[in-house]
Amino acid sequence: MDAKNYERVVRMPFASIYPLYVEKVGKKGRTTAELDQVLTWLTGYDAEGLREAIADERDLRAFFAGAPAMNPDAVLIKGLICGYRVEEIEDPLMQQIRWMDKLVDELARGKKMTSILRGTVAA
Repeated sequence: MDAKNYERVVRMPFASIYPLYVEKVGKKGRTTAELDQVLTWLTGYDAEGLREAIADERDLRAFFAGAPAMNPDAVLIKGLICGYRVEEIEDPLMQQIRWMDKLVDELARGKKMTSILRGTVAA
């Protein structure tokens, strides 16, 4: 990814992406609560933290920089997203963004929550 597109992606407000995720999973019969569970598992944000990230329109760079606790099992997320193997993405921030995309895709595809959460259950 060139520098211009990289900056465009990392400057996207989480508030602009979240409703797209809600719509995507909703079309497949999944709930906002399930989406929030997946995002909480990945980032450590609780429901209030996710709402704050939406309200203050922080960009993805700030969203991931401020994540309370990235899940150590996120390294188990594998597969293709946007034409890239998530496990081969070298830039840590872009990898985190693609992990999030991959988890949302798995949720929308109807995978079981234990599989999405790599065998764990979020609190």
